[in-house]
Amino acid sequence: MVALFLTSQSSLQSQLSENPVSLWRIFSWQLVSCMIWFLMTPLVLKLGRDFPLDKGKWPVSVPVHIVAGLALALFELAIDAYILPKIGYTRRFDAMSYSQIYYRFVLINLHLSVTIYWIVLIVSQATEYYKKYRARELQASQLEARLAQARLQVLKMQLHPHFLFNTLNAISELIYRDPDSAEKMITDLSELLRLSFNNLETQEVPLRQELDFLQKYLEIEQMRFNDRLTVQMNIDDSAYDAAVPNMILQPLVENAIKHGLGPRSEGGRIDIAAVRSNGSLELSVSDDGLGLPTENVADISLGVGLSNTQLRLKHLYGDKHKFEMLAEKPTGLKINMTIPFRNI
Repeated sequence: MVALFLTSQSSLQSQLSENPVSLWRIFSWQLVSCMIWFLMTPLVLKLGRDFPLDKGKWPVSVPVHIVAGLALALFELAIDAYILPKIGYTRRFDAMSYSQIYYRFVLINLHLSVTIYWIVLIVSQATEYYKKYRARELQASQLEARLAQARLQVLKMQLHPHFLFNTLNAISELIYRDPDSAEKMITDLSELLRLSFNNLETQEVPLRQELDFLQKYLEIEQMRFNDRLTVQMNIDDSAYDAAVPNMILQPLVENAIKHGLGPRSEGGRIDIAAVRSNGSLELSVSDDGLGLPTENVADISLGVGLSNTQLRLKHLYGDKHKFEMLAEKPTGLKINMTIPFRNI
């Protein structure tokens, strides 16, 4: 390609002379020079790696490349002076000795040859800088991904003991009053722990699996509340295979039971819904309990379950999620979550 470019320029110049040279002869001359530089390019690249033009290395690298550029240019011109006259470069050289031909080649082409060395060197250095830049970008993105994964794992691990302690407290309430129910709750708890530990490293699970886990938890709570706790699930058929964060619903239901329904002697109702809408999955947990202590949601201090839920959604989906708490009428609280819909 370089030979073709130089041929086009030399061919135009040749048209102004008294004896124009054919295009193919000019191309053969340029191709020889370019092939010599092509064969020397690995050496230029090695010099660039050994003596990079990096900050702090200029005082050594620049003098090395000045000397190397001049030496390789003189070497390339020496080969040109030997080969080109033999393939009819110009008749003026027929009566000249090799040293005379070489002297003329140096006078005419030295600056061009040195320039070619520096062009090859600078292009190679720019390519290396770009590779290093891309490698640093990739490393930074991988590090950021590992950091986000670690943060998610920490948030998730905080939910396990939180959930376990609350469940053990529920069992302790029944162990003397209703030993049979307490024994069944222990059995259900062991099943819950098995399910949770089986997916300890998993950040997303199908909604169907999340609901199975939630059902086990609700069975424990319904034994504690007897007939005072009613649960209604409204799940779209198309939403069962949607990807949702592992253990995302349990802390919301636990919050509704503990703060909304637990303080009331008559218990209450919890509604759980999942709807697919415009490429998103909308999840909601609502209760008819005590509701919010204040109308300003920003003033509410969130517990471990709700705060971790918000942080997990932020780490997993960024700006593509929504989390909001709304007061139900006449009483109660509704938590809405919207995440991107994706089958798993």
